[in-house]
Amino acid sequence: MALKAPKAKKIPKKLEIHGDCRIDDYYWLNQRENKAVIDYLNAENEYYGQSTAHTKTFQESLFKEMKSRIKEDDTSVPYKMNGYFYLTRFEKGKEYPIYARKNGSLDAKEEMLFDCNELAKGHDYFNLRGATISPDNTLAAFGVDTVSRRQYDIQIKNLGTGELYPDKIENTTGSSVWAADNKTIFYTKKDPVTLRSDKIYRHVLGTHTDQDELVFHEKDDTFNTFVYKTKSKEYIVIGSVSTLTSEYQILPASEPDGDFKLFSPRIRGLEYSIFHYQDKFYVLTNKDGATNFKLMRTTVDHTTHDNWQEFITHRKEVLLEDIDIFKDYYLLSERETGLNKMKVVRWDGTASYYLPFQSETYVAGTTTNIDFDTEIVRYFYNAMTSPYAIVEFNMRTKEKRILKEQEVLGGTFRKENYRSERIWAKAEDGTAIPVSLVYHKNTERNGETPLLQYAYGSYGSTIDPYFSTVRLSLLDRGFVYAIAHIRGGEYLGRPWYENGKLLQKKNTFTDFIDVSKHLIANGYTAAKHLYAMGGSAGGLLMGAVINMASELYNGVVAQVPFVDVVTTMLDDSIPLTTGEYDEWGNPNDSIYYEYMKSYSPYDNVEAKAYPHMLVTTGLHDSQVQYWEPAKWVAKLRELKTDDNQLFLDTNMEAGHGGASGRFEALKETAKEYAFILDLEGKIA
Repeated sequence: MALKAPKAKKIPKKLEIHGDCRIDDYYWLNQRENKAVIDYLNAENEYYGQSTAHTKTFQESLFKEMKSRIKEDDTSVPYKMNGYFYLTRFEKGKEYPIYARKNGSLDAKEEMLFDCNELAKGHDYFNLRGATISPDNTLAAFGVDTVSRRQYDIQIKNLGTGELYPDKIENTTGSSVWAADNKTIFYTKKDPVTLRSDKIYRHVLGTHTDQDELVFHEKDDTFNTFVYKTKSKEYIVIGSVSTLTSEYQILPASEPDGDFKLFSPRIRGLEYSIFHYQDKFYVLTNKDGATNFKLMRTTVDHTTHDNWQEFITHRKEVLLEDIDIFKDYYLLSERETGLNKMKVVRWDGTASYYLPFQSETYVAGTTTNIDFDTEIVRYFYNAMTSPYAIVEFNMRTKEKRILKEQEVLGGTFRKENYRSERIWAKAEDGTAIPVSLVYHKNTERNGETPLLQYAYGSYGSTIDPYFSTVRLSLLDRGFVYAIAHIRGGEYLGRPWYENGKLLQKKNTFTDFIDVSKHLIANGYTAAKHLYAMGGSAGGLLMGAVINMASELYNGVVAQVPFVDVVTTMLDDSIPLTTGEYDEWGNPNDSIYYEYMKSYSPYDNVEAKAYPHMLVTTGLHDSQVQYWEPAKWVAKLRELKTDDNQLFLDTNMEAGHGGASGRFEALKETAKEYAFILDLEGKIA
């Protein structure tokens, strides 16, 4: 007898604004403390578990297969900071990292800073972040989250004695900054309800946290604030940013009791970030219409925008993403036609060149470069067919050395067995959409070939064509994997992002659909073998495309999907809402309300056939609240006209990022892959 899917009760709620009335039958599911809500989520989990019980053994073997490729007793490439070499390592069979350092030499005795395996005991979730060392190397401040709502408690550890000081600062971002006096830290607190980062405090070691001084309060609820130290170690910086606007304040690190000075006041639409070098600040900015950003500079005494002088001009076809500053060189990180480029330049102008990269499906960028007085830069490189590598490059001699390449264990992986390519699909408005593909060399591309298409497409976040050991479990079973570089990301520069947000957001969805149509029309796959996957805002993408073109996909995995767009964006008490108005629009304005309502997945579910679907969420998710996917699944169950699978899998202990352990997270991926592979009849 077929299992009966859970059916959520309907309690109609009227939601009225702008003379429009929406009826939300499942609004009640937002009551996290309501036993009926928990019972419903548990019922969905039980239904999912029972319905996929025949894949359980396969999920376990898939998990073991993925895990077997990972070097369990692995160690990061050490980096040098203030006389110590710092490293992160994993021990065989353990879920969490160990942070350690060595004094003066890699041959010195290891000093353990944090064993997260010990700290995580007794917790279903554990995350340590923001560990920062005092200038005299004796103390470490660090943040811990054991709930997965990204609310961290900051504590301070004496690295000589191992003592944990009683100072415990709750509800922070986890990050902090030491002043030069080795006793003062600056940190960021969150609003307890919205979780917006809104206050910067000053804490002096040995004083009670109740006495911490509020040094800055970001009152504009569309902004978030943070604090950091410049690479030169000379300035502590408070940043305030919204989607479109930024503002910074600076304080000499040697004057922790001083007042922060405004670098340049916020002007709506003006974005900038700052880098200190000698007697100047370098400013990466979109000032005066520099859509793809340019580099300007100004003296430390005259920092307002009217004093900025152009240093590197704006280039229409090149996105300037970052700058790394060294004593004799600076390195520019750029993106042109979607590809990462790195340009080395001597400050005295006697040398200027690009690092050579050949592929069209690679990712490269600078990594940990803390040393200032060095001619060595470290960068990472990987391609869809080539594992992640850390490279050391001498900017003077141009000699390079691979310090470490990710090991793929198991004995079956060979780079030469895989192929990658970049193709271009035409969108409905004529725009060319780049797509990165990877597959096993023996995989034929035709109407019988299974293909998984992935994308994100929001916030200017670019999904680069990266290497994945986990993905091999699909490629080795005959799948093609495609990353669609759709508008809303920044793959082709800042205009690519601007054309996929606010009142042009639908370009993101139609781009994904047009890529799917292109892949089918050009014989890479067929609709009965095409699968789609996306998470968070990429889960919104999944919801939108199946409302618009459900016939194109056999199966869809929507991870922690943002699908109840209108209701969420109208509720300014929900974490992230107010800071997202410049991304999605403010639905209190009727123009944005109507546009948002026209694509919001939850509001556009209709009585028709939908693909097989697996929807995931976390009960403690602070970014996309669990009730969005829960309501969506309930409404889909009510209206869909097919007999296809529809599952809601709620992690009752985790949040937006899922499980915290490195291997526990693989179990979630194994579930998702098993769902797709089962639909393809490939679980034997």
